[in-house]
Amino acid sequence: MESIKEQQEEYKKLTENENYGQQWKEYNEAQTKEKLVFYKLLDELLNVVPLRKYTFGRPRKSLRDMIFCCMIKIYSNTSSRRIISDLELAKKAGYIRDVPHFNTLLNYFDDSGMRIILDYLIGLSALPLKQVEKFFAIDSSGFGTGRFDRWVDVRNDFGARARKGYMKAHICCGVKTNIVTSLQVTRGIVGDSTMFKALVDDTSEKFSMKEISADKAYSSRENLDLVNSIGAMPYIPFRSNVRGKAKGSPTWAKLYKLYAENYLEFASHYHKRSNVESTFSMIKRKFGDSCRCKTERSQHNEIRCKVLAHNLVVLVHEIFELKVEVDFKGIAKKHPAQKVI
Repeated sequence: MESIKEQQEEYKKLTENENYGQQWKEYNEAQTKEKLVFYKLLDELLNVVPLRKYTFGRPRKSLRDMIFCCMIKIYSNTSSRRIISDLELAKKAGYIRDVPHFNTLLNYFDDSGMRIILDYLIGLSALPLKQVEKFFAIDSSGFGTGRFDRWVDVRNDFGARARKGYMKAHICCGVKTNIVTSLQVTRGIVGDSTMFKALVDDTSEKFSMKEISADKAYSSRENLDLVNSIGAMPYIPFRSNVRGKAKGSPTWAKLYKLYAENYLEFASHYHKRSNVESTFSMIKRKFGDSCRCKTERSQHNEIRCKVLAHNLVVLVHEIFELKVEVDFKGIAKKHPAQKVI
């Protein structure tokens, strides 16, 4: 029987020259119309944002309009000052009622209500692809808290000091379209495996999950049993020092047997995990790999805005390539938002 190492080498040779086609007509149309459709989708999505409860004092600006302004800043990947002219155009187009001062825009990234509504909107923005996505991948990546920080320089440095200057985004994404179905934002020193349950639970509430792939950082009996409990199959490779003893987890023993005896079959499913790396690459190349905001809460919300912007861009492309119909109003009736104070 071939060793796991021999099978890994064989699989590498089988996949190294694999090419993927592109629907160029649909791709070109999506690219040329992306910004127009992005604004339209964002406007429709934010129309489901509930009005903020008024308590006392000076009335605050519309949370819906301020999220729109924050999202346009993230989409344009520029400073709060330079985005004001774009917001003037958005006002003339009827997307917002008022153009805020650039400092007001930055202050709203630090608003306590932003986290609640952005998490809701990320989940809502993924639901138009509910019938498309059945296989999912989970991973994390860091975003620098300064413009000249690079996560790639410290991700293999296991010292806590090196990771203190980073925020980490933990995501679950569909492997067909790269849509992000769930997001958790933490400090850079937080371990990946601790976020696995939250990502799986959140996604399984909205999607029918058949497979979940993740790297060795998520390898544990608890995580495999969790995936099995929702009716999905986990494809998470094993560390070199573990064995297939069940220890109360039949899922662990079953998957280890497949991993040890038929690695090519296992790898054909695990290989889908590479799509989560593509998702992070898409987000960072288009919207930046660092945060411009200064406080921890505003940095968390900035990363949420990046992920939401990514989801809307994905929807733009799938509208042309897969002919997906997007009805945020109808989806929101089944998944209503909570009131924000």
